[in-house]
Amino acid sequence: MIGINLEDTYEPVAASLEREVAVMEFYSPQRDGVDELIKVEIIPHPDELLPSVYNLAMGPLGADGNIDDLARLHHQNSNKFFSTIILFSIAFLDEFPDLIIGLDGSNEVRAYLYHSMILTNRNHLADYLVFVGVDWYVKLLRNGDIERMPGGQPYFKPRPEPFDFNRSRGDLYRYYLLQPLP
Repeated sequence: MIGINLEDTYEPVAASLEREVAVMEFYSPQRDGVDELIKVEIIPHPDELLPSVYNLAMGPLGADGNIDDLARLHHQNSNKFFSTIILFSIAFLDEFPDLIIGLDGSNEVRAYLYHSMILTNRNHLADYLVFVGVDWYVKLLRNGDIERMPGGQPYFKPRPEPFDFNRSRGDLYRYYLLQPLP
């Protein structure tokens, strides 16, 4: 399991805390001896139903210069890697307390990792963050149909709820929110 320690993080080589886009870069040593440049980016979430949510993306840069959030890395110290990202997230929320950070596992393995990381570190991080889980739903209409978008596709809406720490790791949220303390 990932253990978050905000006293043991990697030194940023670049960082910018702006409301429209916050960016940090740091090197994370890999098991093969390579120091991998990692970029963390916090930008507004595109869903109009999540107006105060900013999505956090992280990973090495791909050939196209964008974050490759599907890259498979083998960090020497995963605890330190995630501690660095959580510390940057807390700094962002301290600077912009009206905003919320969202984490979307790009696949089931990563969603499971985020879910487990929140469960494992909830007591330690409760001094800094409130955790919220988000599922999406489609409204069933009285006529038996479902609510649809203008093109006919189902209209999925987010449903945030306080993180259920008793929820099974087999029943993952679709999205995880980090909020500053009230």
